[in-house]
Amino acid sequence: QLQLVESGGGLVQPGGSLRLSCAASGFTLDYYAIGWFRQAPGKEREGVSYISSIDSNTYNADSVKGRFTLNRDYAKNTVYLQMNSLKPEDTAVYYCAVDVSGRGGLLGGEYAVWGQGTQVTVSS
Repeated sequence: QLQLVESGGGLVQPGGSLRLSCAASGFTLDYYAIGWFRQAPGKEREGVSYISSIDSNTYNADSVKGRFTLNRDYAKNTVYLQMNSLKPEDTAVYYCAVDVSGRGGLLGGEYAVWGQGTQVTVSS
């Protein structure tokens, strides 16, 4: 069974940091693109960051550039989203997802397997 499990969410003060994890089971992440998305209450889903397995490059949305970094640990079959300088507007449920084509993207439609999400709340 293909499964993604996110963890690492929580409550953090503005300016703080969190690292989200996305662990895969039932398949190897090496050959697929992995994306991180978020959805705040009352808002549409937003693509945050992704890594392509075609060129191994990472791509970030303008809203998180310079603050969020995506990393992949091949040995642990896990992808991480390091989030620094967090802002209240980063508050959302964060999801990771897999694009089996390897290309990835920030729209979401490319992704076939999704995790259950982890809540991130940035508040003082």
